[in-house]
Amino acid sequence: MKTISIFLVVFLCFACKNQNKPEDKINIVNQELNITAKDILGNPEYMAISYGGYREKTREEQPTLAELMEDLKILSAMGIGIIRTYNVQLPHASNVLKAIRELKKDDPNFQMFVMLGAWIDCKNAWTGQEPDHNVESEANAAEIERAVNLANQFPDIVKVVAVGNEAMVKWAASYYVQPNVILKWVNHLQNLKEEGKLPKELWITSSDDFASWGGGDAEYHTPDLEALIKAVDYISMHTYPYHNTHYNPEFWTQPEDEVELSENEKVERAMHRALQFAQKQYDSVSNYMKSLGVNKPIHIGETGWASISNGFYGPTGSRATDEYKQAIYHKLMRDWTNKAGISCFYFEAFNEPWKDAHNPKGSENHFGLFTVDGKAKYALWEMADQGVFKGLTRNGKAITKTYDGNENTLMENVFVPPTAEEMKAH
Repeated sequence: MKTISIFLVVFLCFACKNQNKPEDKINIVNQELNITAKDILGNPEYMAISYGGYREKTREEQPTLAELMEDLKILSAMGIGIIRTYNVQLPHASNVLKAIRELKKDDPNFQMFVMLGAWIDCKNAWTGQEPDHNVESEANAAEIERAVNLANQFPDIVKVVAVGNEAMVKWAASYYVQPNVILKWVNHLQNLKEEGKLPKELWITSSDDFASWGGGDAEYHTPDLEALIKAVDYISMHTYPYHNTHYNPEFWTQPEDEVELSENEKVERAMHRALQFAQKQYDSVSNYMKSLGVNKPIHIGETGWASISNGFYGPTGSRATDEYKQAIYHKLMRDWTNKAGISCFYFEAFNEPWKDAHNPKGSENHFGLFTVDGKAKYALWEMADQGVFKGLTRNGKAITKTYDGNENTLMENVFVPPTAEEMKAH
């Protein structure tokens, strides 16, 4: 491993002297490190997770390099081998890459790869003006260029570039674009690979809702989507049974034949139905892809389960939200995807309070497996008991368990899914 550390120093010097020959430094890095997306995705030795290191209620407060390094050490201890980021407009993603490189310098055995997201918007997105979903934002070209630069600067770390996040699904009414926009940029990146201006083994995808990949309504089945499926190196699809406990609750509500079961058994059955819901969405994308005569990998770019909600998914709604259900869902998804050879970028590593800054108990703030102050939620209690986080800190504080590790206290916040009649009443 010492040769790798020496090589990285040589590589950095080489890069400074050879700015006009990115393909040369890319080839050297890949020959030396030789781990590709094909090796990583679907390999349970490289567990995947979505990561944002934001600790405050605004992204104007960027996490420091030291804070990012703290987080990366925690994720590595958990067995995470690849993380997903979402945009390169802000310093966060580039700082994550710098933090990984620093950790590799300090410890030659440290390993972490990145699925780098490039954010894509339509014209007038987030401006207060009417979004034009048929025209892309002028900012997209610069975003793609930044992603290209980072992929070339960190070829030993960036193994996937994702063009857009839920950028085609029509419920993303603030910013969605038509598939031809995503196709344009995917083709652009694939062409750069062919020209030697990006690493040959870099995989290109887009990360979007299962419906956007043809697994839902037929309105998404367009020639541009067909072309996109053929253009990406793999499909990165999202599935959220959690949200569907409100929007499509048929799978979630208590069946009549479960009335006599204990409360714990009712919750367990509901969570297994949630898993089956996700599997059905995965299969729907696979079936549509195969109907086009295409056979390529499909991985899960996002799925998760919030632990707090004062909205649709809380005690007065679908009753889906608590740490106990989150833990069951996390385990079921990991067990299924690991066995099936599917990467699951579980959403997400840490709570991020900026996501619903004006509503602290909003579910979007509570998808993390850790709280903002570094407490391990129930899904990770076993790891905590095993000493996985010993000596690690977040914000300088040792990793402890939520609820002070008292399972009885935790279970007081666990509610049985409602009956169909109860759901209708809400």
